[in-house]
Amino acid sequence: MGNLRLALRNLLRNRMRSAIALAAIGFSVVALLLAGGFIEWVFWATREAAIQNGLGHIHVVRSGYRDAGSADPNRYLLPEKSPELAALESAPDVVVVSPRLDFSGLISRGEATLSFVGEGVDAKREPLVSRVLQIVAGDGLSDSDPGGVILGAGLAANLGASPGDKVVLLVTRKSGGVNAVEVNVRGLFMTEAKGYDDTGLRAPIALVRNLLQVSGSHVWVIGLDKTERTKEMVERFRARFASSNLQFVPWYDLADFYSKTVTLLSSQMNVVRFMIGLIIVLSISNLLVMSVLERTGEIGTLMAIGARRRRVLELFLSEGALLGLLGAAIGIAIGTTLASIISTVGIPMPPPPGRSAGYSAQILVTWRLLVGAAAIAFGTTLMASFYPAWKASRLDVVDALRRNR
Repeated sequence: MGNLRLALRNLLRNRMRSAIALAAIGFSVVALLLAGGFIEWVFWATREAAIQNGLGHIHVVRSGYRDAGSADPNRYLLPEKSPELAALESAPDVVVVSPRLDFSGLISRGEATLSFVGEGVDAKREPLVSRVLQIVAGDGLSDSDPGGVILGAGLAANLGASPGDKVVLLVTRKSGGVNAVEVNVRGLFMTEAKGYDDTGLRAPIALVRNLLQVSGSHVWVIGLDKTERTKEMVERFRARFASSNLQFVPWYDLADFYSKTVTLLSSQMNVVRFMIGLIIVLSISNLLVMSVLERTGEIGTLMAIGARRRRVLELFLSEGALLGLLGAAIGIAIGTTLASIISTVGIPMPPPPGRSAGYSAQILVTWRLLVGAAAIAFGTTLMASFYPAWKASRLDVVDALRRNR
């Protein structure tokens, strides 16, 4: 406590130099919070967009479906009803278990014929998984219209179809023959993935089962109440159903775009942290070296009256630590305020690669980010003060006293 009190007095002796040091540290913390907060928001937004666009939190499939399901999907069908499905639906933290049946084929309207990739879904349960699926024209799926489908906006544009039109779906049945059905277009949907909008189609799962002449589904999509519980729930389900032929795949193993985004931006953020830490070290070290040179005579007097070199070392380290604490506090106060203002206004962003819509970004300041920024500010300032403190403690007493003349 005595060292900190004396260190504070020494910092107040040259207020301009101390203000410059605090400004350098505070600005660095603000930069870390704003840059890191933007990256944190991008991670959160990308994650939630993927999950709520229909990916869900956990996919339950037959073992081997992810590797060989595209070649023989009917081999890996899950039953419509089973004890495992009932147990999953009643599990804590599970909001919904929505079945899906994947299929593909040709869609025709008039003279136009295109290929499509479709999903048979439950009209009641699917909205709890695909919460941000945008119906841009017409209506969504409904149990009251078992013959109605919805098309991706890009697929509808290429086909020349609008809500209310009739289209024909042509698919290959499980037995190998061809089956076709005429359906009406209830609406058009749009997601953030343009490639999916150009080929995607959704239909009632009962219609698809009848069209393919199969029962069951390929995937059970689990929606949880909190994304943060995904890993815990996956481990719990894997342990509980270890003897079954079920595979539990979390969303982060399915969202390839998210994983690549996190890897890229995390690497860039580490470079920013290194550069900001280097700026703090160079600026604070330079200021403290100047302070040592100006107070050489005082240091000599202090050691002449019996102060040990360790005491001098601790005194200058205390000054560095105090600068780091004050600078981090100032930076956090300013950074969180600016983050709140910027988030309220919003940051307009263009559509990312492969997406069709832009968005308004924000700054997400988390406790982990606050602690990390404060640790970098304090740690680098303490590191920067070590050399000036060591230099002051190694001064020759006689040479130092001569500076008083």
